[in-house]
Amino acid sequence: MTTKIAYLLCIAMLAVTGTAYADKPDEATQKAAARKAADLCSACHGPGGNSISPTFPRLAGQRQEYLENQLRAFKTQKRGEPDAHDFMWGIAASLDDKMIGGLAYYYAAQPPARGIPGDAALIARGKDLFDKGVPSKPLPACSTCHGMNGEGIGEFPRLAGQHATYMVKQITVIQSLLRAAPVMHGIVKEMNRAEMEAVAAYLQSL
Repeated sequence: MTTKIAYLLCIAMLAVTGTAYADKPDEATQKAAARKAADLCSACHGPGGNSISPTFPRLAGQRQEYLENQLRAFKTQKRGEPDAHDFMWGIAASLDDKMIGGLAYYYAAQPPARGIPGDAALIARGKDLFDKGVPSKPLPACSTCHGMNGEGIGEFPRLAGQHATYMVKQITVIQSLLRAAPVMHGIVKEMNRAEMEAVAAYLQSL
């Protein structure tokens, strides 16, 4: 897939997102999901989805659509990168559709963690890449799919406040095809390490 096609597909997907995830879980499912999040998920993702370790993503305030998609991908083992295999396959295997919906709703409703400040010059470089991309590569603006402030749009995830180390790792596994994400692969396949780290530092700071 060329970067141009991936970019256009991203725009097309934006036009149809938000239609399949409108249902609010019933009260019993919400309570069961909150208990599951506290008793199981918090061990890695932290209370309310605010993880401390960069090995595990922050889930608080994440897009409900994205969370549902990823939990289903773990359950069906479509996400095949090493961390998915080691941490999430076994956990997601026991989740039914109601619990997946309940957990996604729970975490989406949690207040996002505060951003983490960092090197000002690196953050400025990352903001420029996020907002404008690199036309000469071509590398489209990340904001097209992830929103002007990295808050996510539809099924495209929130990146604001996410651990920088985690984001660089995910770009790397997508780039190397260890994680199947065709649209993202077409967009990030020409990113170098410095660009990854700059964008990640910027997003972590938000």
